[in-house]
Amino acid sequence: MVLDSKVDLLGMDRKSMEAYFTEIGEKPFRASQVMKWIHQHGVSDFDEMTNLSKALREHLKAVAQVRTPKIVAEQFSDDGTIKWLLEVDNHNSVEAVYIPEKNRGTLCISSQVGCALECTFCSTGQQGFNRNLESWEIIAQMWVANKALGCKPKEERRITNVVFMGMGEPLLNVAHVFPTARILMDDYAYGLSKRRVTISTSGIVPAIDKIKEELDVSLAISLHAPNNALRDVLVPINIKYPLEELMPSLHRFVEGGHSKKHVTVEYVMLDKVNDHVEHAHELVKLLGDLPCKINLIPFNPFPNTDYIRSSNNAIHRFKDIVSAAGLNCTIRKTRGEDIDAACGQLAGKVNDRTKRTQHRVQFDLAKQL
Repeated sequence: MVLDSKVDLLGMDRKSMEAYFTEIGEKPFRASQVMKWIHQHGVSDFDEMTNLSKALREHLKAVAQVRTPKIVAEQFSDDGTIKWLLEVDNHNSVEAVYIPEKNRGTLCISSQVGCALECTFCSTGQQGFNRNLESWEIIAQMWVANKALGCKPKEERRITNVVFMGMGEPLLNVAHVFPTARILMDDYAYGLSKRRVTISTSGIVPAIDKIKEELDVSLAISLHAPNNALRDVLVPINIKYPLEELMPSLHRFVEGGHSKKHVTVEYVMLDKVNDHVEHAHELVKLLGDLPCKINLIPFNPFPNTDYIRSSNNAIHRFKDIVSAAGLNCTIRKTRGEDIDAACGQLAGKVNDRTKRTQHRVQFDLAKQL
């Protein structure tokens, strides 16, 4: 990765940008002006920021930048889904996906180059891990998508929802994911409501508690199994944070506060692996009275996987059992499968640094939390 001495303003949330302008002898309100130019008008050239003085514009050109990644490839699905491959450095690229629906448009963004968690049903997890994305590299996916879609957030909002469900485990990169989420919800940037920004996690318990303390967003949990034995295989981070620790953290997340919260429970449907009748009953018992919505996800195949998608009959049978217990359960419609943009299919281009054929990745959360 090429180091650049210039300060990057794209990934700064308002508090950080106010501190930056104060540091260079400017009034804090300059932060809101610059944020509007960058995020609401899609401007990356300081000369175009006409309500800044010429002296300030010249100074910013010398010491700062609004850096954005290069679009390596753009793919269009028959169902309207768009996938972008974005180059973040000379060796790595990540993927972002836009999913249009009748009343909303969702952007799925990546938080890491690859993923170290090795969930066995996920293409990203099989590709390896290189590094965390910086804040500018994460929010740049929103910036680039708006540009590519030909709209400006305040004039024609085509992206109404953002989900951290792309490449990587967001809660192993809280130092950069949290500021990005704040930018997404800032009225001087994209102005999304807290209900329309969702962070998905495989179950990093200390960071779930950190969300509760520091960030008011929606939460999705990649559960995929109703017991530890099966989840240890499908989602190996469960070995570190088993269900006995994970479930209480989800209850803590929804408790208190002024607004009623719930957790989205993601459950990929794998033929003859986690789709049996007894698994459905186990899931009902595990979730208990947790305010939640269960999203059953038909498995999306990728090269060299041994898993098979559950049959429609098995998926609907599973749903009927869960729904009969009084839980809100839906089946996710697969989108973008023809361009490998569906859930679990994102791969990008990753220069794997984990050497996972020689050893398993060890997680050092002390540096993150």
